[in-house]
Amino acid sequence: MSRRIVHPTDFSTASRAAFAKAVEMAKADRGELLLVHVLSPVMPVPGDGYISPKVYDEIAASTRAWAQKQLDKLLAKAKAAGARVKGLLVEGVPHEQIVRLAKSKRADVVVMGTHGRSGLAKLFLGSVAGRVVTAAPCPVLTVRGR
Repeated sequence: MSRRIVHPTDFSTASRAAFAKAVEMAKADRGELLLVHVLSPVMPVPGDGYISPKVYDEIAASTRAWAQKQLDKLLAKAKAAGARVKGLLVEGVPHEQIVRLAKSKRADVVVMGTHGRSGLAKLFLGSVAGRVVTAAPCPVLTVRGR
């Protein structure tokens, strides 16, 4: 039984299939579903132009507002499906924050999407799912996006 299910989402198509599976598991086991989105910090772009700190703050606020809106949509969907659900926005390196959250919430399982990249794409883009699998304190169910 999975009483505490963590579903990290980046709002991509790969995450949608995992979201559906996480909701299904939460309903079947009457567990609690925790939806989490990790915001990466806004990084300065090297170049010739100067961008003021105010502009960076505006970008960060805009990104946070967009992510919260997307998270709210998923929360509404999960609640409408009959799942007990909470949402959380955190900042940092995605795989580190997901693992940290799974530990702190004593998750029974992490259900996350994977893009299924291989070869050079995986080498250059890395794999958040792969890194979570190796470091998570609990089982990780990866669901391939369609």
